[in-house]
Amino acid sequence: MESIDSKSISLVLGSGGARGLAHIGIINELSKAGYHIESISGCSIGALIGGVYAAGKLPEFEAWVRAFDRSDILSLLDLTWRPDGLVKGDKIIETLIELVGDRKIEDLPIRFTAVAANIDEEKEVWISSGSLFDAIRASISLPLFFSPVAYQGAFLVDGGILNPVPIAPTFHDRTEHTIAVNLGAPVEQDLFSSTQDQEEPADSGFREKVHSFIERLYKGDQEEVRSVSMYDVANQAFDSMQGSIARQKLAAYPPDFLIEIPRNACGILEFHKAAPVIELGAQRARHFLELHRL
Repeated sequence: MESIDSKSISLVLGSGGARGLAHIGIINELSKAGYHIESISGCSIGALIGGVYAAGKLPEFEAWVRAFDRSDILSLLDLTWRPDGLVKGDKIIETLIELVGDRKIEDLPIRFTAVAANIDEEKEVWISSGSLFDAIRASISLPLFFSPVAYQGAFLVDGGILNPVPIAPTFHDRTEHTIAVNLGAPVEQDLFSSTQDQEEPADSGFREKVHSFIERLYKGDQEEVRSVSMYDVANQAFDSMQGSIARQKLAAYPPDFLIEIPRNACGILEFHKAAPVIELGAQRARHFLELHRL
């Protein structure tokens, strides 16, 4: 029988917007400790970070995202008048392809599965072959934000609406440990300095654009439109939904080990906070390794 590497890992990377930058710190620490990531299952930002790592381009991606400022984030958002989503998503994917290269999943040195959701049949879709960035684009299609992706006769959206921590694709892996990362853990106080907490949110410019978009759609009660941020409501509702689903999934299919990132680590579009969020992931990974003495 084939032996199993005692330090081989199946890594499950959850969804959660910019909080997913913590995945970078976690992967870096696991690699430093000598663990071999042989399989990755990822959803949304987890699929993005996991796919970039599997393609061998995580250092380049980390350097790129650490240089982000608010204007960089806004420049990647190609707002559209399409009724199925506010952002088309092509600019982000084209930029990532320039950075990483267009790869086929089956050619990657690490087994990789991106998890999306079929909204018509209400089921998960596991994508483990074909274009890496087609799979990632489907997995990151946050409803109302990104336009859905046509895939094999169906429309796919963010897999996080059904399974924010997709462990099932790793069930048949012949690895020693399955480590899952949940980005929707309960709120923790004093994660970062008070200075950072008081910064203007990185998505404030996008929020203004969303308000303008809504005002052009609805010509009626302008006061109501301005007083309620539909973007904020949708963002918080999605976080709450994902947190609840993640708890249920983790209870039903517990991984060997779990690393959790609080949902208040940063906002969904606060990619300009890359440095502290990556370091938060690294800190949680170091604590995890010390605690479990793997």
